[in-house]
Amino acid sequence: MTKREDRTVSLWALLGIVYYAMEGAFHILTNGGWAWVGMLPIGGLCGLLIGRINQIPAFYRRAMWLQCLAGAAAILAVEFASGCVVNLWWGWGIWDYSHIWGNAFGQICLPFAAIWYLLTPTAIWLEDALRWHIWGEGDYYTLRKLYAQLFTGR
Repeated sequence: MTKREDRTVSLWALLGIVYYAMEGAFHILTNGGWAWVGMLPIGGLCGLLIGRINQIPAFYRRAMWLQCLAGAAAILAVEFASGCVVNLWWGWGIWDYSHIWGNAFGQICLPFAAIWYLLTPTAIWLEDALRWHIWGEGDYYTLRKLYAQLFTGR
């Protein structure tokens, strides 16, 4: 594997672990269960996509609210595609949002789209922070800075 491929796999795994832990905590707090282990690679892919998009200057120079729209769209696309495979095609029934307003085939829904929108700055920051701490790439900045940009419209 090349150095770039090694970094991609490492980021995918680390971001997946963080997402899986967050989703697991959410499940414990809301229904006493735990997250499906398949969310580890799916969450890692979402974080990796947001990070890759954020490496494009035309993207990271945009207002944070636009970056959040793009991040939420990427997450929804991955969640919809994976949900169609594991839930509709394979019939595993891992999740079902059909009881939630604004759902698409029970695989994605508008309330969770809002959550993904609000979590996108965290994904951007985490991917950049990992790059900075592990490989010395990019610049260090705080998560607070990104949320300040989101809530001030910058």
